Amino acid sequence: MAQIACTHCNLKFDESVMITEKQDDKTLYFCCKGCQGVYHLLESEGLDTFYDKLGDTPLQPAIQSSEDLEKFDLEGFKNKYIKEHEDGLYEINLIIEGIHCSACVWLNEKVLHKTDGVIEATINYTNNKAKVVWDPEVIQLSKIIETIRSIGYNAYPYDPALQEERANKTKKEYYSRILVAVFGSMNIMWIAIAHYAGYFSGMEQRFKDILNVAEFILATPVLFYSGWVFFRGAYYGYKNNIVNMDTLVASGALSAYLYSIYAMVTQHGEVYFDSVAMIITFVLVGKYLEVLSKKHAVDTLDSIMGSTPTEVTVIQNNEKVLVSVENVSLGDIIELKPGEKVVIDGIVTSGEGSFDESSLTGESEAVFKQKGDSILSGSICLDSVVRYEATKDASSSLLHSIVSLLEESITKKPRIEQLADTVSGYFSSIILIIALLTFTGWWLFAGNFEQALIIGISVIVIACPCALGLATPMATLVGIGMAAKRNILFKEAGFLETMAKSDLLALDKTGTITEGKPSVVKEVHYNEYDRVLLYALVSTSNHPISNGIKRYLEGNEDTFQTLTLDKIKTIQAKGIEAVYNGQKLVGGNASFMKDFGIACDETSENTLFYFAIDGKLMAKFELSDTIREGAREAIQNIRSLGIKVLMLTGDHEKSANKVAKAVGIDHVYAKLLPQQKAEMIDNFHKEGHIVVMAGDGINDTIALAKSDIAIAMGNGADVAISVSDVVLLDEKPQSIYEAYRLSKRTYRAVRENLGFSLLYNLVAVPLAMAGFVNPLVAALSMSLSSLVVVGNSMRIKLLKFKNEH
Repeated sequence: MAQIACTHCNLKFDESVMITEKQDDKTLYFCCKGCQGVYHLLESEGLDTFYDKLGDTPLQPAIQSSEDLEKFDLEGFKNKYIKEHEDGLYEINLIIEGIHCSACVWLNEKVLHKTDGVIEATINYTNNKAKVVWDPEVIQLSKIIETIRSIGYNAYPYDPALQEERANKTKKEYYSRILVAVFGSMNIMWIAIAHYAGYFSGMEQRFKDILNVAEFILATPVLFYSGWVFFRGAYYGYKNNIVNMDTLVASGALSAYLYSIYAMVTQHGEVYFDSVAMIITFVLVGKYLEVLSKKHAVDTLDSIMGSTPTEVTVIQNNEKVLVSVENVSLGDIIELKPGEKVVIDGIVTSGEGSFDESSLTGESEAVFKQKGDSILSGSICLDSVVRYEATKDASSSLLHSIVSLLEESITKKPRIEQLADTVSGYFSSIILIIALLTFTGWWLFAGNFEQALIIGISVIVIACPCALGLATPMATLVGIGMAAKRNILFKEAGFLETMAKSDLLALDKTGTITEGKPSVVKEVHYNEYDRVLLYALVSTSNHPISNGIKRYLEGNEDTFQTLTLDKIKTIQAKGIEAVYNGQKLVGGNASFMKDFGIACDETSENTLFYFAIDGKLMAKFELSDTIREGAREAIQNIRSLGIKVLMLTGDHEKSANKVAKAVGIDHVYAKLLPQQKAEMIDNFHKEGHIVVMAGDGINDTIALAKSDIAIAMGNGADVAISVSDVVLLDEKPQSIYEAYRLSKRTYRAVRENLGFSLLYNLVAVPLAMAGFVNPLVAALSMSLSSLVVVGNSMRIKLLKFKNEH
């Protein structure tokens, strides 16, 4: 049977196994559905010139074997790297190799978005990290990897533990290429000094020829070894019909190199081997420094994500067994030794000891845990051997939730970055056209080919799409890293931009401004009643007020009999009702009591809780909550930023006003049901405000969802992490102020970066077109422009807060 080449990848197979398709008058052959799909995708996007440039060259994936691709669909691989959504969709974070510029990002995202079954694909240009969400019923992960490889890139799962090794490998590659470039360039410059001296004082042609050959010998390895990274990037861009930054550098240096060979051989004109070497050296050193800065920026995130243990000690049949965290089940008993990090949430069953929770709460003081206490993943056992029962699996524990949140934050792009990506995608093509027009104009009107060529090369080399492409992702990456170090987790990079533009902050009272642990300060009896009934009623709710009553009752009694209540109903922001042996039990605020026709006195400045049986008022409890430390100072600081601060609470007016006065809030909206809070948020939107709301993430879910930015107070709250845009692990009001300052500083850096990038290109390119810049200075300028953007982004780290020196 004849061997037929695949129309897409050019790999040859027997005709009997090929997928055939008629198109106009020709027959198309495909070795698999993947090649067929990519072919039609490139054709529909107007990228079919890819095949003209590919010619007969076969597309060889980075790893060929089908066995290699099959591993991506194995259950063990899924447990380790793939996150399953509630709706059945799968999600993974990939590192995509071969991405050199924002045009590469565009191509990969375009191909993945057009692939059946892929729901979402976003790639971060700063660290080449992609977030991919797909429907496993439609497509397997192996097919997604195969699609990425089919257009000349490679992908593998993001593993923080391996990132350091890969980063070091990249650094070593750049380092060896830089050594060759610097050695060649320095020696060429010594020769060039003699060359220029001879140019002004006169030099015999034979000596000039010797110097030319010496420069040629030194420049060649600099161009083709040190500059290989640019030729490789230009090749991928050319193959995909895209002009990128590497195209500009490679074409500029190669043009100067070829002209210099022509001048050397014909002994006509001057050689520019020194410019060739310096172009490659300057840009390569700039790229190396850029790589170092990127690594430094992601170190904070990788240190959090890469420090997660992969195995735990599980007690099985009284024996200790090392088990992968993915295989730990609910109810398993896990043993912790001193110094070990908790990776799965649970409750202590035996032993007691101190735990360092500073990475979660920011508090440096150790927390003592004993039997019955809960321990959170991310904390560290300090001084004892402790055994605990797993109450969650690895994927739903707090540490994994934090890691997932951080991973999402650096793959979601702000709107301003999407705009910059679009601009930089066309930038290189426009510069190449300008350079060709400049060369043509100078040659036609000045009549000097050599001068026209050098000016055209200067235009190509001095333009910098990298600075534009890096402007937003570099700044947001540093901002997110800074926030994470301060226990502030942004779910998306785009939320930094939204929060920076916000002009209104709405705060819940209980659990946000206050500690959320109200205690009873006064009890008023109206009639005699059995406290066991009240204890049973409040035990059915996790609301802070119910917990406060429960703690008060427990403090006045040794034990309470456990009662089983019927028809339990919890009315958010109002109270609880239930039935016991035909008796109607009702507990809650005055508004709730009025629903049952019970009149109540609301003259207290404290939070009030009433208890009634069969429509008869039994008791009133006054509760007072402690205002969070630093709340007043934080609110004043936020107001100093020009942000309007107000309170939304379900408590009555007197209690709300008391707390508001204590912390310096002028605008108070009290006695609000959850739906009414949401309506308030809608009203603020209609007034033109960009609203940030901070709440406890439970009663305020509807209002949080309505706000532009939802901030959840409280660590370990699953609901808080799922509904919020920002999570404050340390629960400090001061962290809201810090989140505002970080977002504003980051957004300012983004605007500065974009402004500088645009200004640099608007000034530098016309200067080069006018002939005022030579290629050597152009290369240095281009490298410096990227480093200025990176350096300006790193300045975010200089932001100081009041508790820092």
